[in-house]
Amino acid sequence: MALPVESEKGLEFVIKHLIAGGVAGMCSKTTVAPLDRIKILLQAHNKHYKHLGVFSGLKEIIRREKFIALYKGNLAQMIRIFPYAATQFTSYELYKKRLAAIPEMHLLSHEFVAGSAASLTAVTLTYPLDTIRVRLAFQVTGEHLYTGIVNAGIIMFKQEGGIRAFFKGFCPNVICIIPYGGLVFYIFEKLKYLCMKYASNYLCKESDKAAGELILTIPAKLFCGGTAGAVGQTICYPLDVTRRRMQLAMMNPSTHKYSNSMLQTIRMIYQENGIVKGLYRGMSINYLRAVPMLSVSFTTNEVMKQILNLNVGKKL
Repeated sequence: MALPVESEKGLEFVIKHLIAGGVAGMCSKTTVAPLDRIKILLQAHNKHYKHLGVFSGLKEIIRREKFIALYKGNLAQMIRIFPYAATQFTSYELYKKRLAAIPEMHLLSHEFVAGSAASLTAVTLTYPLDTIRVRLAFQVTGEHLYTGIVNAGIIMFKQEGGIRAFFKGFCPNVICIIPYGGLVFYIFEKLKYLCMKYASNYLCKESDKAAGELILTIPAKLFCGGTAGAVGQTICYPLDVTRRRMQLAMMNPSTHKYSNSMLQTIRMIYQENGIVKGLYRGMSINYLRAVPMLSVSFTTNEVMKQILNLNVGKKL
């Protein structure tokens, strides 16, 4: 039986946004995969790399484990990031549409609330894969605990308390993702609007001359996405460090103490390493990865929406 026209349009809308978001996520994460790995190694004080910086750490990975090791854990990342980014971007569009129809929402930013809700939805669905990906990325050649994604999942399930093992660090991640997701979407949308309103001659091109619609140029999209990522990461980074420590706590007997509550983990990180070398450990690399990652992610999503004939132009 044929679907009603409205249902067909709705299904097409969702599928196209899922494709655009998933492709955007895969492109952005592959772009920064080496930086992601060294960030994890630095955040969790891996014994082979904790004394190194970002660039010296990348060189050491190549020397110790070969070039391909820069992408260790990236397959698990791709398996996770496609559904994550697809869900996040699609949920954002759906939530934003719903929120715009609620009169009581006029005091809050639709973009911020929709971004927070979309990010929370996506991270809840894909968090177990993120935990496995982090475990794989933390391993050093010659000292493997897991041989792959499935093996890691089986061992974690059997030895660390079943399903709970895959959700270690979930609490700080949720607390982090709500303001972070809201901020990056809000800042990106507002910067898009400001660029179109005040610098359209330099940063925009016409998507539909007859309708007079404008879209941002690629450099402008990259700028908006990168700025959104930098601001969001600066505010939420300590909770990201806490989440990583909790996810990796069972990898080494000396770090089992980080498997307790979020507040206890934050307190221990602060007491042992302080703010700069503890809660903001690896922040420099996070700027190096967050800015290009968000730039590529938002830009690819916008370009994919144009390719799939989803309306991205605006009239001003």
